Amino acid sequence: MTNPAPKVDVPTLKDLTIDNITENVNLINAQGSDVRLKYILERLVSHMHDFARETRLSTDEWMAGIEFLTAVGKKCTDVRQEFILLSDTLGLSLLIDSISHPKPPLSTEGTVLGPYHVHDAPNQNAGSTISGDPNGKPLLCLCKIKTTSGDPISDVKIDIWETDSKGSYDVQYEDYSGEKADGRAVLRSDKEGIFWFKAIVPVPYRIPSDGPVGNMLGILGRHPWRPSHMHFMFEKPGFDHLITALYLRGDPYETSDAVFGVKESLLIDLGNVSAEQAQKYGVKEGSSLLTYDFVLVTDEETRKLRDEEARKAMKTLGRENMLIIEGLPVPDVD
Repeated sequence: MTNPAPKVDVPTLKDLTIDNITENVNLINAQGSDVRLKYILERLVSHMHDFARETRLSTDEWMAGIEFLTAVGKKCTDVRQEFILLSDTLGLSLLIDSISHPKPPLSTEGTVLGPYHVHDAPNQNAGSTISGDPNGKPLLCLCKIKTTSGDPISDVKIDIWETDSKGSYDVQYEDYSGEKADGRAVLRSDKEGIFWFKAIVPVPYRIPSDGPVGNMLGILGRHPWRPSHMHFMFEKPGFDHLITALYLRGDPYETSDAVFGVKESLLIDLGNVSAEQAQKYGVKEGSSLLTYDFVLVTDEETRKLRDEEARKAMKTLGRENMLIIEGLPVPDVD
């Protein structure tokens, strides 16, 4: 005789129908102790079920969706994250970054990380040349990091990456290895908050379109191009983690970025290296020049602003009975 199934203490489900399935799923999902997780799942299930009801989603369509997500997962590798690419092309990456890292006026806005950041970029000294592409147009980058009050920030870790002149990142080549990293580097700001390096002028490039995300864009009649830009990531204890990029104004894809990363405050115009700068930094006079002051926000500034915006959002949604903990809403169960 087989052992009887163990008794479990869970809510009794009703006779399930299109109209009551959502409340039943949310009821049985509410058994855990993590209030934030329960809230996220409750809203996720509710929106997914409403989506299915509103669109009258068919079995064939749902299976096509499952097969698409399966294909996205299979396309992921150690150097390519197709799910990030999917999130980017649906505007979700930028939305979540903007919610998680709100910025006060005059501070540097964030943007998408993209699928080609790596954690093994080489550490470089000030003035290093980060690109070995002989076909790229030389670019001198002179940058400064400061607080919202204008004070310089020293010893900030700055992660920088860009494509080569063909519009490809180093990791997209078959022979890539950490030792062959190119177009990327990690620098540190000096005591005056300054960091500078030599690179190449960014060019437009196609996001990977040889996978399921590319197929999706084609079906939707969308192009896979990104405007010319250079990525930056800033880290220092006490300051909010900033992922951003600078975009060249006037690029043909400035207003139709495939991953929705462009913001007006991140558009820049390149200048030209003066004779004095050429002598000081060891570059050719008249070559392209990028200058920019990055403004970082403290963790405390970000926390307060995130809490304020979360409260406003909950009020707008009519969800008054919420607590805000570290900028994250949870139901007030007391």
